[in-house]
Amino acid sequence: MPTKSSDSNTYTAENSFENEFSFPLANTQSETTQLQATTKENKLSPTPTPVFSQPQESKQNKLSPTSVPVLNQPAKSSDNLGQVTSVSQLSDVQPTDWAFQALQSLVERYGCIAGYPNRTFRGNRAMTRYEFAAGLNACLDKVNELIATATADLVKKEDLATLQKLQETFAAELATLRGRVDALESRTAQLEANQFSTTTKLSGEAIFSVIGATGGAPGRDNPNIVLNNRVRLNLNTSFTGKDLLITGLQAHNFLGGFSGSGSVQESLGLSSALSASNARTSFEPQFPGIDPKTLSARGANSLELYKLLYIFPVADKLTLFAGTAAEVSDAFPAITPFYGEGQESISRFGSLNPVLRVSGGTSGNGLASAAGFIFNLSDSIDLRALYGSVTANLPNRGASNPLGAGVFNGSSVVATQLTIKPSKSIDIGLNYAHSYHQINILGTGLASDDIFALALPTARLDVPVNLNSFGGTVTWRFSPQIALSGYGAAIFVDDSLTTVNASSTFTSWMVGLHFRDLIKKGNSAGILFGQPLYRTDASGDARLANAGVNRATPYHLEGYYRFRVSDNISITPGAFVLFNPEGDSRNETTAVGVLRTTFTF
Repeated sequence: MPTKSSDSNTYTAENSFENEFSFPLANTQSETTQLQATTKENKLSPTPTPVFSQPQESKQNKLSPTSVPVLNQPAKSSDNLGQVTSVSQLSDVQPTDWAFQALQSLVERYGCIAGYPNRTFRGNRAMTRYEFAAGLNACLDKVNELIATATADLVKKEDLATLQKLQETFAAELATLRGRVDALESRTAQLEANQFSTTTKLSGEAIFSVIGATGGAPGRDNPNIVLNNRVRLNLNTSFTGKDLLITGLQAHNFLGGFSGSGSVQESLGLSSALSASNARTSFEPQFPGIDPKTLSARGANSLELYKLLYIFPVADKLTLFAGTAAEVSDAFPAITPFYGEGQESISRFGSLNPVLRVSGGTSGNGLASAAGFIFNLSDSIDLRALYGSVTANLPNRGASNPLGAGVFNGSSVVATQLTIKPSKSIDIGLNYAHSYHQINILGTGLASDDIFALALPTARLDVPVNLNSFGGTVTWRFSPQIALSGYGAAIFVDDSLTTVNASSTFTSWMVGLHFRDLIKKGNSAGILFGQPLYRTDASGDARLANAGVNRATPYHLEGYYRFRVSDNISITPGAFVLFNPEGDSRNETTAVGVLRTTFTF
């Protein structure tokens, strides 16, 4: 999907839903906390921000952008001071000052000079001719206002003569100021005339990657180095200013199909059907080269609608959402800082808790139609839930649509997440999902055992299964730049046929350190270790492994470093190593190296 880009909470191609409608987390990727902190600092600063636009600074006389007095506007400060109506309210102005009478007239008679919010005037500070022109213009506007409202008796002839003389003296500066305003209005009109839409904004992400791997199943040659791409364009539309319609288009050149042929993991001999494997990258769609609903082929770089979702508030703390192309990760905030398909962890394993991925919850192509709610119980507790149907657009089940048909009769999932923020530095996410699949799969894409989740004596894909998935994710940011994050997950699989009595349990866990602003501001890095999804229990007719497999617990070790080249370009080199890949000690230790370049706009 489209985080809490991940570098910011503004909408990106990933995790858009979280960015728009979730409360700020202590996630190391969140810039919302930074922005709030910056705002607080500005409010507490003894030097106020000017109200009118600051002219360009002279190289010979650079001025502080926060040292300009407020003109023709009530003063604002943290203690809510009102408009200064008397020169005596300015603490640093004395009757013996040579300009006291002039300042008194401007403050008390015309009200066009207000001083600073802390009730000082700072009369000894130097100012540019442009600044003086701006102040003079404010006073001229006030005089014109008095004349227009028939209160000309307040304006003396001598004052008008003085103002006229000043106007003539600063005619060039006033003309320049008006010229800038006219130019700005012209540019604004031009932008409005040529803008794409008054309600829609375009954002996008392009990922280019180089992927190489070694190891894999016995007797397999190392695959060639491959170049892959994924491009996403998102149209974000708001009709009321509070709602959001997300329309996402994407194209990619990852291959796979039903057999997984053409993928790196299949070349390593580590994938089963639908490219499911431990050796997957974070930005690879779950079902490359195929539409799992109809088993129809998809060509490389074919354009597809991967997101169509509408979010709208119905009460102060309640928001609803619905769409025909949505994912679980759209609705549930990512607790781990490793999430960010184009920015953070390079592996599918490291990005999210497996419970979020069951039933194609993070397919990468908007597999399900979904509807749900977001309920903010408080600033520190957030509850979200959804119902998703993979087959909502199919009226009848047939040989070409094995996942079933209809909104309620096909493969579906009910998922929920309770997000708790007990302190500013700790985030906790608790997940539960109940799924029904008309075929014998988990739908996570994380391991080859994802297909034939119930390992029966005779391999059967046509056995419907029920899944109950439990997971938890915790992130502790024990310093501004370092966070400790981890997750645990357990998926319980049971058959739903009376002719079969089988059940299995899959578990997975991960722990890692995330580093922010490492070496240079804007850069990030991650080191993580854990156990990929692995069948740890089986009962009834189910077996722990297929015949010939030497069972061994798989492990995953990963490291990456993201260079922030600019605000819109990042380069991430990284690698992950798999020990006992796919839970089979016969497989060689496998290494996958990635060089990912991400462009955002």
